[in-house]
This record gives sequence, C-alpha cells and structure tokens, in this order.
Amino acid sequence: MYVRETFSTEERAVLSRFFTNIDGPVFALTNLPEVVKGALFARYSRSPKSLRRLFLDEFYDQPEVPIEELAEDSDNQQMVSLNRAEGLYDRVFSQYGDDSVAQLGGAHIACEQASNLLTKVLEWGRLAAYLEQSTRYIFYDQKLGDRYRYIAPPEVETGPLAGEYTKTMDWLFDEYSELVHKCVPFFEDQFPRQDGDSKFIYTASIRAKACDSARGLLPAATTSNVGIFGTGQAYESMLIRMNSHPLEEARDYARMMLEELRKVIPSFLKRVDIPDRGGAWSGYFRDNHEAMERIAAGFDVEPDGIEEVSLVEWDHDAEDKIAAAALYAHTDLPDAQLQALVNGMSDSDKAEVIRAYSGDRQNRRHKPGRGMERSFYRFDVLSDFGSFRDLQRHRMMTLDWQRLGVKHGYSTPPAIEEVGWTQRWDDAMGRMSDFHDTLMNEHGPDVSQYVVPFGYKLRYSMQFNAREAFHMLELRTSQQGHPDYRRVCQEMHNLIRDKAGHKALADAMSYVDHGSYDLERLEAERRAEQKREASTAD
Repeated sequence: MYVRETFSTEERAVLSRFFTNIDGPVFALTNLPEVVKGALFARYSRSPKSLRRLFLDEFYDQPEVPIEELAEDSDNQQMVSLNRAEGLYDRVFSQYGDDSVAQLGGAHIACEQASNLLTKVLEWGRLAAYLEQSTRYIFYDQKLGDRYRYIAPPEVETGPLAGEYTKTMDWLFDEYSELVHKCVPFFEDQFPRQDGDSKFIYTASIRAKACDSARGLLPAATTSNVGIFGTGQAYESMLIRMNSHPLEEARDYARMMLEELRKVIPSFLKRVDIPDRGGAWSGYFRDNHEAMERIAAGFDVEPDGIEEVSLVEWDHDAEDKIAAAALYAHTDLPDAQLQALVNGMSDSDKAEVIRAYSGDRQNRRHKPGRGMERSFYRFDVLSDFGSFRDLQRHRMMTLDWQRLGVKHGYSTPPAIEEVGWTQRWDDAMGRMSDFHDTLMNEHGPDVSQYVVPFGYKLRYSMQFNAREAFHMLELRTSQQGHPDYRRVCQEMHNLIRDKAGHKALADAMSYVDHGSYDLERLEAERRAEQKREASTAD
C-alpha cells in the first residue's frame, strides 16, 4: 500500500540511530536534540523530501563515519548539525515569525518548593502539561531543612515582619500537624478496616480522609512540586507572563526556569528577555494589570451575598443548537438550513438526537463529539481555596479568579466538629485573618495572600461548553473526589438541569455522581490494588 523508500546500507545504519523504523510511513524520532527536531520539521513543511531523506541530506553531519562506529554508543548529538539546525530555526522563527515552529520542540522541567500561589501561575497556560504534588496524600508535618514546608516570600524576608511571619507560620503548621494526627485515629475508629481490605489500601484511604479534613489550615505559602512538559511556545508565553507578575517569587522562578530551559532548548527561548521583544511583551501585561487595578480601586461597593455556585449565563437554545451540530457532519445541508429543521422538531425528537449522539457510554471516558461544544455555561463560584486548586486544573475552559483574601469567610469540614476541634479551628482562622491584615498594611494585597489558609473562600468564574461539562463534572463528582469540590460540581449539574432547563444534556452526563460516601478513596484504592495484583500475576 505504501511506497517504500530506498536507502543504502550505510544510510540505513545512520537512520536506525534516529528513527524508530526505516521502512514504514509512520515513525518516531529518537536521540536528537530538540532544536534539531524542531528545525527538521520546519524544513519538512517546505520540502518535497521525506523526513528521513531530508535528515540525511541536510542534517546528518558525518557521512564518512564507518558503519561499525555507528553501532557503538557514541554521542548522537555530535552526529547531527546543531549549528545548521539552530541557523534554520533562527531564520524561520526570528526572521519570518513562524510561531508554529516553536511548537515543534519541548522539554520537561521540575519546579520544586513553589508556593501554592506560584503553582497557579505556572499552571495558568493551556498549552503545557502539569503534574502537581497533592496535599491529599502527604502529611505536611515534617520540616524541610529548618522550617515546615512553606516559603517566606522575598518581600517579607527583607521586611520588618520577617520574624513575626516565621513565628505565625510555624504555629499554624503545628496546629495542622496536631489536627491531622488526631483525625487518623478518629477515622480509624469511625470506619473500621473491612475483611478483604489490605492494610495498604485501608491506611491510604484513612490518610486521604485525614488530609482532606485538615488541609483547610494549610496556608497558600505551603510549598508544592510541579512537573511541567511544554513546547518552546508554551514556555515562552509562560515566562513572559511570569516576568510581569506582581509577586517576586513568580519573577524569580521565571529567571531560574529560563536559565535551565536554555540548557536544553535554547533556540526556542531567545525572545524572552530581549528588551524590545519579550521585555516589551511583559511590559504590556504589567501596564494592563496596573491600569485595571486603578480602575477597580474606584469601586467602593461591598459584594452581595450569593450562593456557593451560581449559574449566571447560559445558551437558552443550547439543546437545539447541539442537536443541529450533532447532525451536521452526517448531512450535506448548510448549517442555517439544518438548524431550522431541528428547530421545527419536537422536544422528544431533539432529545433522541442528543441521546444518539451521546451513545451507549460504558464509562465516563466515553464522551460525545465536538457538537457538544456549541453551547456554554458561565458559573460564579465562591468556594474554599483548596477546592479551587483542584478545579483550576481544567484549563480547557475560560477560568479567572480574584485575589485570595479573608473577607468572604472560611469553610469548616464536618469532621472538625466531630473530632472536637471547632474552637481551635476558628481560633486559627481568626489569627491568620488578623495577620493577613497586618501583612496587607505593610506589603499590599498580593503578598498578604501567602498567609491565607486553604479553608478561606475565593471567588472565581468558570465558563465552559457542554463537552467540557461532561469531562469536569463527571470526573470531579466521582466517589474518590474531595467532598468540597464534589459539592460544587454536583450543584453545577443541578443548575444545568433545573435552572438552564437542559434536561436532555444533564441526563446525558450519566456519570455525574450525586452520592455521598464515607471513605472517599476506599473504592479507588481497592481498584488500584486489583490492578497491581493482576499485573503481578501476569
């Protein structure tokens, strides 16, 4: 079926070092620097040659190397022309402005000991992949060096409140440590280990329950580790935005990230700190931020009291539009004509179209197609910061958030009262509220966010289409989810069905779970153990 390209014995020996196969029409690249892969694909788009022939003709730099040396474990990077690749990349990207070239190479980077304010800055972009350390599986009762796992922001460390900051944060982590260890035996008594459950899965479920209950005391300064994989384009956008951020921590990490990324993908990041390129871009973001701050400062209005989750805007014709969008690829009709036909259908017929488009879903990963993207929902949410941290990871939506503060109050998990900790919980929240105000008077509202515990409420908006609703609401209401964000997503589903009136769409989200559970992680841990046992048996 495919034309098989002819290569000499010597060429095949070369190609075998850099391509996963030599004869098929589908193959992967290996053992090549990122800039070479990026430049090779950039050249590929403007050449009639196959990629493997292009590599041999224009990128492989040692045509006289004997075959026996190719079989040795020599330095592959010395066998391709880095200078040629970098030169081509510069011409295409810098001179011609082809930003798509910056999508052709990437890198993994780890950002450790980052505050939970910085993690949200790192994860703001849609174009990268992120994996963040979870507060759900780790007790934050151990010190890293000479302090608990929190950062002292540079602005505070050099200011008059440095000593009080350390004293207050150490006290808060002492409270957290005592609470989380009080929760463990409480939950063990409340939920005895069942026959058939290994000690491993039972302990993991109890620890998760204890962490879920106590995490509201952790401050936003709590450190986390974030692993990132991104393209050159994603990193450039991330670093330029971080360079304009009001927090010094974000700007410091941007500098460190740029330094390390230039060791692996230097050609992709040349514009970041050039004054009239990345510098001007960062200045644009900074100027816009300051202008909006000036305008917003003129509003002297107290916020209205609203529900935890409010559906503030939606597409009233969503089900009609989605039914038409679902049918579009299966007809030869213009969009407007097809929409008119659907508008004339009965409600039951439209519901049947949506049911057929959703199909017989065997699990929540079976999702209908892009026709579901025709509608939208916009929610205004006021939940604890801990829940926001989890929901913010859904970057395909349009999401924006306000500063973390103390004016909206805080939430108290039911377990806090059950273990007899209510007064100490309230005392801790009160002390941190007072210290937040002290810090704000000295350093302003951005820096004062560091001391706000996760239990305090944050306001944020979430706008997404129906297809994203399938993904987020079904995932975040699953049994193993944290009860706080489960409640937020359950209410979103209720509002889609009852307030928006989109019953057919709500019904199609068949894996939204409105149940309540005791040990939320237990079933997930059981399934994980079954998979481990099956893997061992194989």
